[in-house]
Amino acid sequence: MDFTLTPEVEDYRKRIRVFVEEHVLPLEKDPASFDAHENIAEEPLARVRVKAKEAGLWALGMPRERGGQGLPVTAMAVCYEEMARSIFGPVCCNCAAPDDGNMILLNKVGTEAQKERWLQPIIDGEVRSAFVMTEPMPGSGSDPGGTMRTRAQKKGNKWVVTGRKWFITGADGAQHFILVARTSDDPRRGLSAFMFDADQPGWEIVRRIPIMGPEEHGGHCEVDFDGLEIAPENMLMEEGDGLRVTQIRLNTARLTHCMRWLGMAKRAIEIVEPYVKERESFGMKLIEHEVIQRALGEVAMEIATGRLIVMYAAWKLDQGDYARKEVAMAKVKLADTLHKAVDTAIQLMGARGYSKDELLEWMYRYARMARLVDGASEVHMMVFSRFLMREGMDFWAWDT
Repeated sequence: MDFTLTPEVEDYRKRIRVFVEEHVLPLEKDPASFDAHENIAEEPLARVRVKAKEAGLWALGMPRERGGQGLPVTAMAVCYEEMARSIFGPVCCNCAAPDDGNMILLNKVGTEAQKERWLQPIIDGEVRSAFVMTEPMPGSGSDPGGTMRTRAQKKGNKWVVTGRKWFITGADGAQHFILVARTSDDPRRGLSAFMFDADQPGWEIVRRIPIMGPEEHGGHCEVDFDGLEIAPENMLMEEGDGLRVTQIRLNTARLTHCMRWLGMAKRAIEIVEPYVKERESFGMKLIEHEVIQRALGEVAMEIATGRLIVMYAAWKLDQGDYARKEVAMAKVKLADTLHKAVDTAIQLMGARGYSKDELLEWMYRYARMARLVDGASEVHMMVFSRFLMREGMDFWAWDT
């Protein structure tokens, strides 16, 4: 692949950088910009979203005819990294989880009628959405095909859903939901995917689960289903395609997380850099100490290598490949890289970095979640280890 950015992508990158600098970063300095769950509050978010639409920086991966920018995954990687220089950047441009992953999925596999009903309002920013898969023990986690217990049974011309889900990101306040439920006991084709609206009866949010935080809008909720009825036209793809739907959604969604984590890791270094250049210790600026140079150099190297992994996986996805092993490696690598970058920045800034005077403590708590979200690192290591066992030396084969 060629790493040279096209003039179009470089223009997007530069415009995003200016937009974040002028309209988003200032919000981080105002406590009134934060809601009770430490995300951007609704009023400033609405204002900046209007500006993002006007600037042509809205829903970058969605088709132009639907109000997006129509960028390929490799271009999204460049832009999402730039966008995530601010903790508020992605959501201001409608490029944040879970809506981003849901939009990508619906755009790929939805019928035209489904796109108009379920996708377009998310693209327009009129509603939020959630992906409903994970369950309490002993239900499904990283192995949905083998352990999912929530069932959808065909009764007349409707599917009727019973069961319980939890840690459903964004559920509180979402209007459109994508639900994965068991429709048969077939080990490979036992799951199906459905769409439902928040206003439908037969389901409820039991609680918004308290977490270390900070949180995405809508939190992480426990949800109960007791007779939710879903019409057949609201099944996504075909009966038995639920596992495939999950894989299609999560592969790209996992990589977009990594893109955003690159931007946040770089921001951590941006925060600490002026401090180590100005702070003196033992008669020298901190940056003049070899141990400080080594710490920052290691983080810089980790970010650079992580970016290459992300871009390669993005390129594979643009070629129509599932890129499962590449995305799995990126997910593990970038979760660790983000944590290392923020942890190093806090260590070098000492008590100031640990305090709420800086964003680093916010970023540190967020970074701990990275090794769990969209599959724990251990699961992803199993995935690419299985590729290694199957492919042998061809695991590292060049693309030809």
